[in-house]
Amino acid sequence: MTAIAERADLVGAPAVVHKLVHWLETTELPDGLFTDDVATDFTPPQWWLQAAGIEGTVALRRLGHPSPGRVVRLRYDLIPTGFVLEFDEEWDDAVDHWYCREMLRADVRDGSISALSVYCTGDWDSAQVARHRAHVTLLRP
Repeated sequence: MTAIAERADLVGAPAVVHKLVHWLETTELPDGLFTDDVATDFTPPQWWLQAAGIEGTVALRRLGHPSPGRVVRLRYDLIPTGFVLEFDEEWDDAVDHWYCREMLRADVRDGSISALSVYCTGDWDSAQVARHRAHVTLLRP
């Protein structure tokens, strides 16, 4: 695994948040990111999936995001049981450039994620991003 670089938007964040963002961007699973019994609940548009354990969680992620990418915007908030992370992702595959917005809640036990609930807007291809830009002026990025 490569060293996890410090990001300006994560200064002061717990190590587990840095590890999660590293995994999201590189697909490299950092040691100790998840507990062995991690439970994952994933809600894409109009669907609902679950996974148990590290292997199940990694497999679920690879279904929709098999390639490395970039977390281009994020916000994290600590909560008593762990943290909430709101983020935008971009990645490329052999077909197109993709974008999505997600929010997740992570329960942390002994510095590792023990439960993960993820809500995703769905993956937008470059044509959908262009349609959105042509029709919507966002008040803030």
